[in-house]
Amino acid sequence: MPNTPLTRVLTFLGAAGVPTLCFLLWFLFSPGWNTLPVSRPYAVITVQKGESIRSILGKLRQHHVIKYERPLLVTTRLFSSLRNIKPGRYTITTRHSNYSLLEWMHQHPQDEERIMIPPGLRMEAVSGLLGSRLATDSISLVKAMRDPSLLKQHASTAGSLEGYLLPGTYNFAWAGSPEEVLETMLFHFRMFYDESLQAEARQKGLTELEVLTLASIVEAETPLDEEKPLIASVYLNRLAKGMKLQADPTVQYALGRETPERILYRDLDIDSPYNTYRHKGLPPGPICSPGKASIRAVLFPAESSYLYFVATGNGGHYFARTHSAHLKNVSKYRRNRE
Repeated sequence: MPNTPLTRVLTFLGAAGVPTLCFLLWFLFSPGWNTLPVSRPYAVITVQKGESIRSILGKLRQHHVIKYERPLLVTTRLFSSLRNIKPGRYTITTRHSNYSLLEWMHQHPQDEERIMIPPGLRMEAVSGLLGSRLATDSISLVKAMRDPSLLKQHASTAGSLEGYLLPGTYNFAWAGSPEEVLETMLFHFRMFYDESLQAEARQKGLTELEVLTLASIVEAETPLDEEKPLIASVYLNRLAKGMKLQADPTVQYALGRETPERILYRDLDIDSPYNTYRHKGLPPGPICSPGKASIRAVLFPAESSYLYFVATGNGGHYFARTHSAHLKNVSKYRRNRE
């Protein structure tokens, strides 16, 4: 090749380009020199909605995931798509390079929170539990539970999602919106309350809301799954005879009590459609979140002619077909409490 000014420039650029390329590769892809040291096994970073890349990098440095912010800023200028990091909580567990850390946060699903929703909670208690563990707050969750568009979408004729929040263990996206959190729970409810259970309800002449309402009363009456079909049979028998349900949990609900308390005679006079001592039939809607066992108990009740029950004082209930037999059971309960 002739020794011309052009060839000398190309030779110089080629010689300089190889070291430059090696440095760039090391700068972008070499793990550990600017990221989480071996002595720190993991770090948890929270990214808020609308948070800037500079703010995110500041958190990474504050949590000792990176030593310097500028190398990652340079990386985002070379790869602009890496600036887009979804809001959420991220647990960073391995040593990364500048590039791989940003790519991991850009593509990796946010952390999930595993939460167990126990049966028998009211929707305010469910929202409080979720709000204490997720990025969303309980007030926003309660508001979404009463959102008419969400209710219409899921064919609920009630004024809220009370009774539709199926108890169980869920994996929620930590930064999920209230609507996304509720959609997760409603999806599981629809998976459980399938066509076979809907057909059973239709055969018994019960609407979905009526099934959930009665199941919520059963849930509030007893924690014993083996007893629930018998409890359900009592209420179904009373409904068939046109008798008032006279269910204490509905009075507790009408009084606004979050935890059960002793019912006094004056409590039975409360003017509320949920007071089943004053009004015949079912209350307007569920009083808590019934579990699967309670819903099945309503659809597959025990065969009985019982019309009354009272607590034994030892965790279960005494059942009776007549009022006189019921009064004897009440006396037994009182003796057990002494």
